[in-house]
Amino acid sequence: MSAAGPGVPATSRKDWASDQEVRWCPGCGDYSILAAVQTLLPELGVARERTVFVSGIGCAARFPYYMSTYGMHTIHGRAPAIATGLALSRPDLDVWVVTGDGDALSIGGNHLVHALRRNVNMTILLFNNQIYGLTKGQFSPTSELGKVTKSTPFGSLDRPFNPIALALGAEATFVARTHDMDRRHMMEVFRRAHDHKGAALVEVYQNCNVFNDGAFEQVTGRAAREEMLVPLEHGQPIRFGADLHKGVVLRADGRLEIVEVADVGESALLVHDERREDPGIAFLLAHLARGPFEPTPIGVFRAVERPDYGSLVDAQIDEVRRRKGDGDLAELLRSGTTWSVGEPAS
Repeated sequence: MSAAGPGVPATSRKDWASDQEVRWCPGCGDYSILAAVQTLLPELGVARERTVFVSGIGCAARFPYYMSTYGMHTIHGRAPAIATGLALSRPDLDVWVVTGDGDALSIGGNHLVHALRRNVNMTILLFNNQIYGLTKGQFSPTSELGKVTKSTPFGSLDRPFNPIALALGAEATFVARTHDMDRRHMMEVFRRAHDHKGAALVEVYQNCNVFNDGAFEQVTGRAAREEMLVPLEHGQPIRFGADLHKGVVLRADGRLEIVEVADVGESALLVHDERREDPGIAFLLAHLARGPFEPTPIGVFRAVERPDYGSLVDAQIDEVRRRKGDGDLAELLRSGTTWSVGEPAS
């Protein structure tokens, strides 16, 4: 148990778990993400009756069933749109969206980018396993080039989306990445995302051990992490590896390069600035690795402040009321171009 917010009873992880049997494949990375969220929520001091999980379709979308909160299992790709309506109409709620790489980036791509650009106050957890798991192993929008699946028997020709770069391109105000093999890191990133006012997107590298096992093993495996994960810490030079012997520098031609710190000196390293208004450097960091087989940045890429969409809508309504009053619905319905329909000619 941990201390709750004012007027909120203290809770434990067990209080946030529903009575539903968790039905993911044994060994699925979704279990560790669920455990991280259920462990974190008591620490946030929030109330279960003011917490909502909204999902679309896919393996990740079962998440609301396993949370003892309000929730809605919606339709394919539309979770951000439904969550937008909820966040605008009920700003007192904590709204979480749980989605997958197929759900969010294929049929739901349009809804995702607009929720991000509008800066709707919601926390989006995007489980990325680079495959369609629920429908048994088709390639997804994040599958690598050449991926052989049931739907691409000769290899995928589609260039994959980079979820972090996509979110930054949509001007999301909070963008981060974590992975399912490190609960402590997940909890810290999820905490930051929840506390952010506005749209927060967290990409979670999540292993599908049935249809795409080991997709991230080269960077998230216990033996690989030290040399392959590049931690992003605000205000700190970007260093990684055993004894922090590697680092990232920004070259004069605008490219990022991984170097040996001993060769260039710590003063030459790029200092991470998650609060930089221009997302250009964060975008470069998103492309530092060509895929999860090269040193890959992890942590918070961007965290900037901008008015959230709900606050702007409320302010606009208040301003219209101040100038024009509450208005008259009957008058509105009869305004503009209207027609009077009389009796038909005999």
